[in-house]
Amino acid sequence: MLEKIFENSLWSSRFISILAVIFGLIGAIILFLVASKDIFDVAVYVYTTIVTGAHPENFHEDIVADIIGAVDLYLIAVVMLIFSFGIYELFISKIDAADNVETGSTILAIHSLDQLKDKIAKVIVMVLVVNFFQRVIHTEFTTPLEMMYFALSITALAVGLYFLGKVQKH
Repeated sequence: MLEKIFENSLWSSRFISILAVIFGLIGAIILFLVASKDIFDVAVYVYTTIVTGAHPENFHEDIVADIIGAVDLYLIAVVMLIFSFGIYELFISKIDAADNVETGSTILAIHSLDQLKDKIAKVIVMVLVVNFFQRVIHTEFTTPLEMMYFALSITALAVGLYFLGKVQKH
């Protein structure tokens, strides 16, 4: 009897993971809102610049960098969503509503901790690629060696993404 009570208590303790689910969703919502505000701010900046006829130095680079920064936040928000859905499905219950939606059942369906880790890792790699691109926009190259390093880093990213795609197909 004591063993049964202990096992039931142990099994019920999995519900503490609901905190990770709830706060993961809150984090995702916050990131979606912040990224959307960043995009809105860029739109206002572009509109103001066009209306006033001003053309600030690095105008295009700044706009692209700000939009890429927002995309970076969106991707991190997606990581939080995948994390929340995965933790919920692994520890609490299967999400019945996801079975009725074709894309939801394939994108957010998590059946093991390894599968959750793989999905999160792939999105994190994309976040790193976007972050790299955002940083490169404002980098000034002064020597041919720096340009070669830049070309090699792009090649390394392309090769990494190629192999990541290969892993995803299997």
